[in-house]
Amino acid sequence: MTAAVQKGAKLAGRKEWIALCVLCLPLMVVSMDVSVLFFAAPAIAEDLRPTATEQLWIFDVYGFVLAGLLLTMGAVGDRIGRRRLLMLGSVGFALSSLLAAYAHSAETLILARGILGIAGSTLMPSTLALVRTMFQDPTQRTKAMSVWSAVMASGVTVGPIIGGLLIDKFSWGSVFLINIPAMALLLLIAPTLLPESRSSVRTRIDAASSVLALVAILSVTYGVKTIAENGWAPLPAVLLAAGLLVGIVFVRRQLILKHPLIDIRALMERRIGGSILINFIATFALMANSMVATQFLQSVLGYDPFVAALWSVLPSVAVGAAAPIAAKLSLTIGRPRVMAGGFLLSALGFGVLTQIRLEGFSPLVILLVGAGLVASGIVSVMTLVADYVVGVAPADRAGAVGGLIETSSELGGAFGIALLGCVLAAVYRHTVSPLLPAGLAPDASAAAGQTIAGASAAAQRLPSDTASQVIHASREAYLSAMHATCLVSGSILLLATVMTAFLLRDKKVSAAVAA
Repeated sequence: MTAAVQKGAKLAGRKEWIALCVLCLPLMVVSMDVSVLFFAAPAIAEDLRPTATEQLWIFDVYGFVLAGLLLTMGAVGDRIGRRRLLMLGSVGFALSSLLAAYAHSAETLILARGILGIAGSTLMPSTLALVRTMFQDPTQRTKAMSVWSAVMASGVTVGPIIGGLLIDKFSWGSVFLINIPAMALLLLIAPTLLPESRSSVRTRIDAASSVLALVAILSVTYGVKTIAENGWAPLPAVLLAAGLLVGIVFVRRQLILKHPLIDIRALMERRIGGSILINFIATFALMANSMVATQFLQSVLGYDPFVAALWSVLPSVAVGAAAPIAAKLSLTIGRPRVMAGGFLLSALGFGVLTQIRLEGFSPLVILLVGAGLVASGIVSVMTLVADYVVGVAPADRAGAVGGLIETSSELGGAFGIALLGCVLAAVYRHTVSPLLPAGLAPDASAAAGQTIAGASAAAQRLPSDTASQVIHASREAYLSAMHATCLVSGSILLLATVMTAFLLRDKKVSAAVAA
């Protein structure tokens, strides 16, 4: 009898891991779609001829809508069933991918990308909630969450490479068509392998809260990203301020509702609220690492985008090992210590990046080592944060909590690009002017004084000797700006190390979670 029970438990456990592999399909596709258009931009511009504003929306509308609806869709999954929402979202993702692939105008492509964002917002919290319900054993759930986090991080990294390979052989629409087989496979397998789960309490979803959340997140994300990319301007500044005000109204509404979209009082609890803040900081730093590394590979070392993308994948090998190692260590020494160690490792990685010199030891090697340390530490933190919050949250609210975690990730990434991008740009502008050759034409000096890309463009119109001096000056200035950005990022992570130890210091909770 005992042997039969053990055999049944083993088979059940095997089914859960196979089901996790199924969940990785939508997770990989959704995370890839954030970055898969990087190499398709020139082909789309040539075919559809979008205006500058339309091109901005083609790239950004997916992430904006995704971030704005994650909270709502997480709550919807709790109500109607996470597997049902996942399958509905898969249908929507496949159909909107088809629309995007064969779009004949910029407006149609923007619409398709927006619908993709709506569908994507149903998939991400559903996968996280299903992991929570499938893996009841804390040890198994920790391992499953490490896989979930590794796939999530890998999708963003792999997206540009797959996009580059497809664009090299096929039309730009192929970057969307690859979504359809993955969604079709999910629809075939999900009813058999994925269990249905929903909240036992049938609460009404507050429509006003959903609208407020969408408006606040869209406005803040758009304002932050636009200011980071184009500098200070009245419209994005007004939208940013309006988004913050709407966010305050949203919080006040959650405090008075009987069944809020987000349990604000639970967030005020030190460990849960602190974990969401830690997740925000982690994605903040991860985007800083990606931003400086990508620009350095292309603008300083001179690699074309596809080769740069291939090199940028190498640190993900370390990431693939870091997540399961962190999960295993957390079972012996506790999550707070491992998470603090992850932040410390990432801070060390940023320290390594400050040692890059153009004439010193191989800049590429130092970059890969530093970026690998940063990514490994951050993914370790993100793995354990998601596992911790999902583990302590009520099973009835697993979808809503999953949406909250993903929203904090999206906002952390947006603020990371914006704020650290401003540091990068400000230090570059301050450093490059004294390094430029004397007597440079005003237009060339202005272009080179703004960005390293502007310096490269200006150099193409200059005599070879002068062009060489401009390029060298811009690279030295960018390196100084990169060092400053890494120092700021590393300092933030050192503070986060202390914050993690303080916010998650409850020994009883740590021991219980590690048990």
